[in-house]
Amino acid sequence: MPQPETAVLATPDNDELHLDWYRQGSDRLAIVSHGLEGHSRRPYVLGLARALMADGWDVLAWNFRSCGGVMNRQPRFYHSGATEDLHTVVSHALEGHYSNLFLSGFSMGGNLTLLYLGQQGERVDSRISSAVAYSVPADLAGSADMLALPSRKIYMQRFLKDLHGKMQEKARRFPDLIDVTGFETIRNFHEFDNRYTAPLHGFRDAQDYWASCSALFRLKDIRVPALMVNAVDDPFLSARCFPEGRKVLGAYVTVEAPKWGGHVGFVELARDGYYWSERRALGFLSRINGSS
Repeated sequence: MPQPETAVLATPDNDELHLDWYRQGSDRLAIVSHGLEGHSRRPYVLGLARALMADGWDVLAWNFRSCGGVMNRQPRFYHSGATEDLHTVVSHALEGHYSNLFLSGFSMGGNLTLLYLGQQGERVDSRISSAVAYSVPADLAGSADMLALPSRKIYMQRFLKDLHGKMQEKARRFPDLIDVTGFETIRNFHEFDNRYTAPLHGFRDAQDYWASCSALFRLKDIRVPALMVNAVDDPFLSARCFPEGRKVLGAYVTVEAPKWGGHVGFVELARDGYYWSERRALGFLSRINGSS
């Protein structure tokens, strides 16, 4: 992979988003969104970017607020429904010469991508052609329940450790708004989202946040071909993250549920060195866009 060209994009609320551009003069651009507590240079992001570039696409991988090693300026950070930030990135990209935009996301970034397209509905820019999302917690409440299970404790502890560090820095910058006293008693997303995510982002509580930001409820409104790939053995996903039927999916969304893959772990290396997930994206794009 070449080194990216980095850029800082201002947001309407006086914050900033950090971008990694991989340009090679294409008129087609893929925008890739990472997962919870991830960043734009995670192996799964770079792997997809490499495959897309080999297929002739420019790639833009972006960091959610507070991710990528730079703390953002505002008290708020990121959440599963922060589609206004994805819209800022998409709008910025569309100011360029691109005639074809492909959106992809992993885990939380997958929910964000599909929720955004659902919110756009009939208004979606005609240059946005398609989307692929992997390991999508489309039912946020159900995924929070799954991660609260004792058998998922190792994952939950890792997330909370990373989030604790961020909230400590936020508390130092905004002591009147954010208090980390007793953070170590938080055990799951029910407690974290109730205490931090919901109030910092204008939601009543965790349940309101999850209901408002779950892509599951907006899939039927999507108006571009979109593929959601969720592995049956994904430890983060509830049964409702595998929706069926056109009443829920609408006319444009397809769900695939391979037996294996875990959470963002669709490895299965082939001779070309690509992961299964990367080859699946290229196959989908070839069918939808006729890309080489």
